[in-house]
Amino acid sequence: MKLVFILLSVLISLSSANCKKSRRQNQVPVSDAQINIKVLTGGLSQPWELVWGPDNFIWLTERDGKVSRLDPATGKITVIADIQDVVSRGEGGLLGMALHPDFATTPEVFVGYNYNKGDTYTEKIVKFRYSGSALVDPVILMDDIDANNFHNGCRLLISQDKKLFITTGDAGNESSSQDMSSVNGKVLRLNLDGSIPADNPFPGSAVWSLGHRNAQGIVFANSKLYSSEHGPNSNDEFNIIQKGKNFGWPQVEGFCDESDEKSFCSQHNVVEPLQAWTPTLAVCGIDYYNNDLIPQWKNSVLMTTLKDNTLYQLKLTASGDKVETVTEVLRGTYGRLRDVCVAPDGKVYVATGNGSDDKVLVINNQ
Repeated sequence: MKLVFILLSVLISLSSANCKKSRRQNQVPVSDAQINIKVLTGGLSQPWELVWGPDNFIWLTERDGKVSRLDPATGKITVIADIQDVVSRGEGGLLGMALHPDFATTPEVFVGYNYNKGDTYTEKIVKFRYSGSALVDPVILMDDIDANNFHNGCRLLISQDKKLFITTGDAGNESSSQDMSSVNGKVLRLNLDGSIPADNPFPGSAVWSLGHRNAQGIVFANSKLYSSEHGPNSNDEFNIIQKGKNFGWPQVEGFCDESDEKSFCSQHNVVEPLQAWTPTLAVCGIDYYNNDLIPQWKNSVLMTTLKDNTLYQLKLTASGDKVETVTEVLRGTYGRLRDVCVAPDGKVYVATGNGSDDKVLVINNQ
């Protein structure tokens, strides 16, 4: 009997040890994935916006006025609109796009683009309806945004509470960024019918934040609105956009670290960036990554750059209010990188912006 008891004790002990070992093994972090980058499609002309659609296609804009659907399985592109009054000039043309969150029942597509209003190069925000094969029934939500050959901003995003956020550039007029009578150099917020939300920070104004130079990346994550913004020759910025706040341009570039900047920052409660780069990278489109497919990218913002020809991973802290590390993902091989889009399955799509035979790349794990 004593022998049986001893044997049972040993078996229980071994079983317990194996359970503890199994628990320890389950606690080991998933190893970093090896990534694979390939060309999904080519032959594009300055693609500007990539949006993952509810139909599991990538919706994209090209600066010459085309809106298309891209099949991520085959790379086939179907043009659904060629907007005739788009004028592509310099860095202008058809730019940002966003799809209605309830697209199945409300198939609305929001775009921003430059056109000639008489003799004046102008930007407007237009809402279309998708018929199942084409964009129809255009409605102008906002007009008379100053445009130029450069600094047009125009990244669009719709929040969970169904508000349309729009970035506008200073269009070469630096003083407009601090001028509350101008919608340029701002982040704007509208209702989806183009009206001004009652809870905007400045009554009767579409302005959500001011003091921007040329923000061309915007994404919601961690209950925060992140943005990438072009600096002049120094201080590209990565910001958290906050309601009613001033981001300093043109009096402040990057951090409040010069004597005259410190004074302006103190007087105007300027928000400093999370990250700044000198010399500039020409930071552009951003998207948030939090998928298990490439685990080392979880809780990161992926950011494209034009001048630097690089896709960066900005690893965020758990709270999302700081950048822990900046890592190069892809450099140089495909030239200028304009935008990035994260699919629900964790694959990442990147659009180049070289001007001819532009491509959409797909990044997957090995």
